[in-house]
Amino acid sequence: MRTKLSDHVKERLSTFGLMAPSITQCAVGAALAWLVATEVLGHPRPIFAPISVLICVGVGLGQRLRRLIEMVVGVSLGVGVGDLLVSWIGSGAWQLALVVALAMAVAVLLNSGALFIAQAGSSAVLVATLVPGEGVGGLDRMADALTGGIIGIAAVALLPASPFMIAAKHLSGVLDALSTVLEQAAAAIEKRDVDLAAEALEEARDTQGVVEEFEAALKTSKEIAMISPVHWHRRARLARYETAAVPVDLALRNARVLIRRTLASLGEVSPPPAALAEAMREVSEAALLLQLELGAGREPTLARQALLAVAARERPPQLGFSAHVIIAQLRSVVVDLLQATGMDNEEATAALTPLDEPSGGSRGQ
Repeated sequence: MRTKLSDHVKERLSTFGLMAPSITQCAVGAALAWLVATEVLGHPRPIFAPISVLICVGVGLGQRLRRLIEMVVGVSLGVGVGDLLVSWIGSGAWQLALVVALAMAVAVLLNSGALFIAQAGSSAVLVATLVPGEGVGGLDRMADALTGGIIGIAAVALLPASPFMIAAKHLSGVLDALSTVLEQAAAAIEKRDVDLAAEALEEARDTQGVVEEFEAALKTSKEIAMISPVHWHRRARLARYETAAVPVDLALRNARVLIRRTLASLGEVSPPPAALAEAMREVSEAALLLQLELGAGREPTLARQALLAVAARERPPQLGFSAHVIIAQLRSVVVDLLQATGMDNEEATAALTPLDEPSGGSRGQ
């Protein structure tokens, strides 16, 4: 219990460390947007300026430049429709419903993006409820939204989170997941444990989420590296993560097939040999090596060497059908991880020991 609590606290602190720059960006940007809108533009209560900063920067991972465009246009649309209708029909419950419905309907016809539609609707709500009576025109509110959006992007550029740390944290999650499921599959083979293999398969099926998180994190990292002068020099370092993105996704997909076949093989007359479990464990350790070397900003030479050693191993003799399939999938995982280290597909495939007979693998390796 204490260990689980400690792990949870460490995870929360790690997440806070990752999100702290975004929190700072939101706080500083919101205050600055308010000052610019009030002192420079002369708007008495520029509510859309700080709101735009918060929406643009956010505290999560995403595409901020596209978010800025959708937010500014969505706010402008909501403000425009809201101002036009409120000036004609006044404010009240039914007027609010009509203003929101029309603003969101127009947004849907123009753009299907969820943020765009939500901003149109929420801006119309503000116009129809909070803003009337303050003597502020629709163009002023549009200017506030644009001001907040620009300041939000400036905050991302000048007070940036580390794109490298964002990518490293999320790729670490992918490689940890891959290493864990391969280790579990190896243990299941060694112990002839069907339940352990079933647990490994269940865990492997839940790994797509970490892959999607890594993909979103990589997009954010590339965006920060593009707009922030502070991190322009890190683009080459970040390129290693771009190289690894697709191969590690494929490696996890192949690992799922491997574990599914491992579970089936444990019910056969000739279960997989212990030598196969050993090879799985070596690939599992190579995945962790790849994680460590990329995290340290180094060329992943040790991981590549470990994977090449597995690729060069001879196939155990007298294998059943399922064991042949497992080997084929493990070879596919090795090729995927070799590509994640920077090798091309042809070079990685050529490193495999030739098979004398078809293995039944999904990629023909």
